[in-house]
Amino acid sequence: MKKSGVPFNGTKEQEKQLLDVIEELRDTPGCLMPIMQKAQEIYDYLPYEVQKIISDELGVPMEKVYGVATFYAQFNLNPKGTYKISVCLGTACYVKGSGPILEELEKQLGIHDGECTNDGLFSLDTCRCVGACGLAPVLLVNDDVYGRVTVEQVAEILNKYR
Repeated sequence: MKKSGVPFNGTKEQEKQLLDVIEELRDTPGCLMPIMQKAQEIYDYLPYEVQKIISDELGVPMEKVYGVATFYAQFNLNPKGTYKISVCLGTACYVKGSGPILEELEKQLGIHDGECTNDGLFSLDTCRCVGACGLAPVLLVNDDVYGRVTVEQVAEILNKYR
Protein backbone atom coordinates (compact mmCIF):
# COMPACT_ATOMS: atom_id res chain seq x y z
CA MET A 1 0.00 0.00 0.00
CA LYS A 2 1.42 3.35 -1.07
CA LYS A 3 0.93 6.31 1.24
CA SER A 4 -0.11 9.61 -0.29
CA GLY A 5 2.53 12.33 -0.55
CA VAL A 6 0.13 14.65 1.30
CA PRO A 7 0.65 14.55 5.07
CA PHE A 8 -2.20 13.03 7.08
CA ASN A 9 -3.88 15.77 9.10
CA GLY A 10 -6.54 13.84 10.99
CA THR A 11 -7.68 15.39 14.27
CA LYS A 12 -8.37 13.79 17.64
CA GLU A 13 -12.02 14.76 17.17
CA GLN A 14 -12.17 12.84 13.88
CA GLU A 15 -10.48 9.85 15.48
CA LYS A 16 -13.02 9.89 18.32
CA GLN A 17 -15.87 10.02 15.78
CA LEU A 18 -14.39 7.03 13.97
CA LEU A 19 -13.90 5.04 17.17
CA ASP A 20 -17.51 5.81 18.17
CA VAL A 21 -18.75 4.54 14.79
CA ILE A 22 -16.66 1.38 15.11
CA GLU A 23 -18.00 0.78 18.63
CA GLU A 24 -21.58 1.33 17.47
CA LEU A 25 -21.36 -0.98 14.44
CA ARG A 26 -18.76 -3.60 15.41
CA ASP A 27 -21.32 -6.31 16.33
CA THR A 28 -23.37 -5.81 13.16
CA PRO A 29 -22.78 -8.55 10.57
CA GLY A 30 -20.94 -7.12 7.55
CA CYS A 31 -19.94 -3.99 9.49
CA LEU A 32 -16.69 -3.34 7.61
CA MET A 33 -18.27 -1.61 4.62
CA PRO A 34 -20.56 0.73 6.62
CA ILE A 35 -17.67 1.61 8.95
CA MET A 36 -15.46 2.45 5.98
CA GLN A 37 -18.25 4.56 4.45
CA LYS A 38 -18.63 6.51 7.71
CA ALA A 39 -14.84 6.85 7.97
CA GLN A 40 -14.75 8.42 4.52
CA GLU A 41 -17.55 10.81 5.55
CA ILE A 42 -15.46 11.84 8.56
CA TYR A 43 -12.09 12.21 6.79
CA ASP A 44 -13.21 12.74 3.14
CA TYR A 45 -10.90 9.89 2.11
CA LEU A 46 -9.40 6.67 3.52
CA PRO A 47 -5.70 7.20 4.13
CA TYR A 48 -3.47 4.42 5.43
CA GLU A 49 -3.76 5.75 8.99
CA VAL A 50 -7.56 5.49 8.98
CA GLN A 51 -7.51 2.03 7.43
CA LYS A 52 -5.06 0.97 10.15
CA ILE A 53 -7.40 2.17 12.92
CA ILE A 54 -10.27 0.21 11.36
CA SER A 55 -8.07 -2.87 10.97
CA ASP A 56 -6.76 -2.73 14.55
CA GLU A 57 -10.10 -1.97 16.18
CA LEU A 58 -12.02 -4.70 14.32
CA GLY A 59 -9.21 -7.25 14.37
CA VAL A 60 -9.52 -7.50 10.58
CA PRO A 61 -6.34 -7.94 8.51
CA MET A 62 -5.14 -4.74 6.88
CA GLU A 63 -5.17 -6.54 3.52
CA LYS A 64 -8.93 -7.01 3.81
CA VAL A 65 -9.57 -3.34 4.63
CA TYR A 66 -7.30 -2.25 1.78
CA GLY A 67 -8.94 -4.78 -0.56
CA VAL A 68 -12.39 -3.31 0.10
CA ALA A 69 -11.05 0.25 -0.22
CA THR A 70 -9.49 -0.46 -3.61
CA PHE A 71 -12.30 -2.65 -4.99
CA TYR A 72 -15.14 -0.14 -4.60
CA ALA A 73 -14.98 3.08 -6.62
CA GLN A 74 -16.80 5.00 -3.88
CA PHE A 75 -13.67 5.01 -1.72
CA ASN A 76 -10.84 7.52 -2.16
CA LEU A 77 -7.36 6.59 -0.95
CA ASN A 78 -5.99 10.04 -1.66
CA PRO A 79 -7.21 13.37 -0.35
CA LYS A 80 -8.99 15.77 -2.64
CA GLY A 81 -7.53 19.19 -3.27
CA THR A 82 -9.05 22.56 -2.58
CA TYR A 83 -9.62 22.61 -6.34
CA LYS A 84 -10.96 19.32 -7.66
CA ILE A 85 -10.21 18.99 -11.37
CA SER A 86 -12.27 16.47 -13.34
CA VAL A 87 -11.42 15.69 -16.95
CA CYS A 88 -14.20 14.09 -18.96
CA LEU A 89 -13.07 11.02 -20.87
CA GLY A 90 -16.53 10.22 -22.23
CA THR A 91 -16.70 9.37 -25.93
CA ALA A 92 -17.36 12.89 -27.26
CA CYS A 93 -14.71 14.49 -25.06
CA TYR A 94 -12.16 11.79 -25.76
CA VAL A 95 -12.66 12.01 -29.52
CA LYS A 96 -12.29 15.81 -29.32
CA GLY A 97 -8.97 15.59 -27.43
CA SER A 98 -9.46 15.21 -23.67
CA GLY A 99 -6.62 12.64 -23.50
CA PRO A 100 -3.90 15.20 -24.33
CA ILE A 101 -5.57 17.68 -21.93
CA LEU A 102 -5.30 15.11 -19.13
CA GLU A 103 -1.65 14.51 -20.02
CA GLU A 104 -0.94 18.26 -19.90
CA LEU A 105 -2.64 18.60 -16.51
CA GLU A 106 -0.60 15.68 -15.17
CA LYS A 107 2.58 17.27 -16.50
CA GLN A 108 1.86 20.75 -15.12
CA LEU A 109 0.61 19.53 -11.72
CA GLY A 110 3.13 16.72 -11.31
CA ILE A 111 0.40 14.25 -10.37
CA HIS A 112 -1.63 11.51 -12.04
CA ASP A 113 -5.31 10.63 -12.18
CA GLY A 114 -6.64 10.09 -8.65
CA GLU A 115 -3.86 12.04 -6.94
CA CYS A 116 -3.52 15.33 -5.09
CA THR A 117 -0.68 17.85 -5.23
CA ASN A 118 1.55 17.85 -2.13
CA ASP A 119 0.34 21.32 -1.18
CA GLY A 120 -3.28 20.09 -1.22
CA LEU A 121 -4.29 22.74 -3.75
CA PHE A 122 -5.27 20.52 -6.71
CA SER A 123 -6.57 16.99 -7.15
CA LEU A 124 -7.03 15.38 -10.53
CA ASP A 125 -9.65 12.81 -11.51
CA THR A 126 -11.15 11.51 -14.70
CA CYS A 127 -14.84 10.94 -15.22
CA ARG A 128 -16.87 9.29 -17.95
CA CYS A 129 -19.45 11.95 -18.90
CA VAL A 130 -20.53 15.28 -17.47
CA GLY A 131 -23.45 15.71 -19.86
CA ALA A 132 -21.94 18.63 -21.76
CA CYS A 133 -21.03 16.76 -24.94
CA GLY A 134 -21.72 19.81 -27.11
CA LEU A 135 -18.86 21.58 -25.33
CA ALA A 136 -16.36 18.72 -25.73
CA PRO A 137 -13.69 18.43 -24.54
CA VAL A 138 -14.79 19.46 -21.05
CA LEU A 139 -13.03 19.79 -17.73
CA LEU A 140 -14.39 20.94 -14.40
CA VAL A 141 -12.67 22.72 -11.55
CA ASN A 142 -15.01 22.27 -8.61
CA ASP A 143 -18.29 23.60 -10.07
CA ASP A 144 -16.70 25.66 -12.87
CA VAL A 145 -17.19 24.10 -16.31
CA TYR A 146 -14.65 24.70 -19.08
CA GLY A 147 -15.72 23.69 -22.58
CA ARG A 148 -13.87 23.31 -25.87
CA VAL A 149 -10.64 23.24 -23.88
CA THR A 150 -7.33 23.06 -25.71
CA VAL A 151 -3.96 21.91 -24.38
CA GLU A 152 -2.76 25.49 -24.73
CA GLN A 153 -5.46 26.72 -22.30
CA VAL A 154 -4.49 24.37 -19.45
CA ALA A 155 -1.87 26.68 -17.87
CA GLU A 156 -4.24 29.66 -18.06
CA ILE A 157 -7.04 27.68 -16.36
CA LEU A 158 -4.72 26.47 -13.57
CA ASN A 159 -3.39 29.98 -13.00
CA LYS A 160 -6.91 31.20 -12.17
CA TYR A 161 -6.84 28.99 -9.08
CA ARG A 162 -3.25 29.47 -7.93
